[in-house]
Amino acid sequence: MQLEPNQRTKLDASDDALFYEYPRFVTHVDNGFIQQLTNLYRDRLTPQTRILDLMSSWVSHLPDDMEFAHVEGHGLNAEELARNPRLDRYFVQDLNQNPQLPLADGSFDAVLNTVSVQYLQYPEAIFAEIHRILKPGGIAIVSFSNRMFYQKAIQAWRDGSDASHLQLVKSYFASVPQGFTKPEAIVQAPQMPSFLSWLNAGNSDPFYALISTRC
Repeated sequence: MQLEPNQRTKLDASDDALFYEYPRFVTHVDNGFIQQLTNLYRDRLTPQTRILDLMSSWVSHLPDDMEFAHVEGHGLNAEELARNPRLDRYFVQDLNQNPQLPLADGSFDAVLNTVSVQYLQYPEAIFAEIHRILKPGGIAIVSFSNRMFYQKAIQAWRDGSDASHLQLVKSYFASVPQGFTKPEAIVQAPQMPSFLSWLNAGNSDPFYALISTRC
């Protein structure tokens, strides 16, 4: 599925570089979400491999007890990336202006994207790039919750539900012909009776992750 032009639009159409010009040293999801993500990385990533943390910031959520051969970071704010202790190298690039990653074919074992996929205006191009830079059998993990910078999320995301967001990201993987395995969905979210009841019970932000490997 290809997004329609109107589905790619944002309420704030100004340059993304301006929005991210100043660092935000905050976490965009709660501790419960972060712990679930770190546990997922511990379970699915392999030590001493090469990791790309795409659309990263000052934290990577990688397990402290795992060592990797190389962790590359990408983002829109150099100060945030410089503060991230897990990054061996980083680069700044606006993927909505230039989706082509300055990275070699088949140079990474895993690509991670955390609570940022909702801002991609040309996700089909980005997922093609993820496929290109992954080694055969390499893993992609895309995680998200129900939080966002509303003015910077694309219309297809703003207008959707949590369930439709899962289908949307699945379609991004499927947009790369014969590129990825069928994504595995990890969902830790309220079903009944309401999100307010979920929060009152002391539960975490909803947690969604899609996991796929390069064919």
